[in-house]
Amino acid sequence: MPKGALMSLDRPQTSPDRPQPDPQPHKWLSLSAGIASVLVASTLVGLKLWAVLATGALSVAASLADSAVDLVMSLAAATAILYAARPADDDHAFGHSSAEDLTALAQALLILGSGAYIGWSALQRMISGDSGPIGSEAGGTLVMVASILLTLGLVWWQGRVARLTGSRVVAADRLHYLGDLVPAVGAIIALQASQHLGVRGLDSWVALLAAAIMVMGAARIGKAAWDALMDRRADPALIAAIADLTRSWPGVLGFHDLKTRTSGSRVFVNLHIELDGEQSLRDAHAIGAALRREILARWPQTDVIIHKDVAAKDGQPGT
Repeated sequence: MPKGALMSLDRPQTSPDRPQPDPQPHKWLSLSAGIASVLVASTLVGLKLWAVLATGALSVAASLADSAVDLVMSLAAATAILYAARPADDDHAFGHSSAEDLTALAQALLILGSGAYIGWSALQRMISGDSGPIGSEAGGTLVMVASILLTLGLVWWQGRVARLTGSRVVAADRLHYLGDLVPAVGAIIALQASQHLGVRGLDSWVALLAAAIMVMGAARIGKAAWDALMDRRADPALIAAIADLTRSWPGVLGFHDLKTRTSGSRVFVNLHIELDGEQSLRDAHAIGAALRREILARWPQTDVIIHKDVAAKDGQPGT
């Protein structure tokens, strides 16, 4: 291989100004989402607790339960983000990112339990025909409107952070805050229906809908966390993109055993590339190192190991 070709392979095929990927990408960005989540959840719990005491509405109580669970999970999420960002050590050679998945699984169980309790309470009211007294509808409505505005701001920021970092904990946190919006809107409708139309049975229906949303959200969060803990493969689109890059990389004659697994926001990639066995070890290393750098530059959330094999030649099997 000409010297110039070796030099081009030994550097990333990207802009010279592109920084090298951070082994702990966007740690502080993820943490900012966790802190914002804790602050918003604390504020919402205080506001909704007053609204429940003032109105007695079960739909508002469902929204309060959501926010209380949110607060507990947001505290756990912020802790998990800090722990998961710790570098690998002797006891955890692949890092600590599974803490995110364990936290997300705990979140799912808490959401499931809260949703089941709210749903059961709503069903009991509907069966008994006792809709319960509702008062201070105007004040309760103002609280719910404020909670929606705060939640929308938080969800926007969490969505931005989740897209930039790939953090499963932030994505899970955002998912149940999104789920809070429908019950909050429903609570406003129930309060207004009680205040202006004298309709009170709607409150239980809204609470039942909120419970269903919480249970479905818990199922989605729990499945994603469980898949990661069971070493499920990464997103097929990501696998295909890595395969396409490898297939077209200069000096790579073939590849096999492209394996992936997820752990929190990290994706572990294991890849065997097939190279010309006649070239020097230095040249072979340069090809593999350049490919690895490019994968890390394009997908900073990955952790990549590349094995170099001799490609088959003249009908002889490779190694």
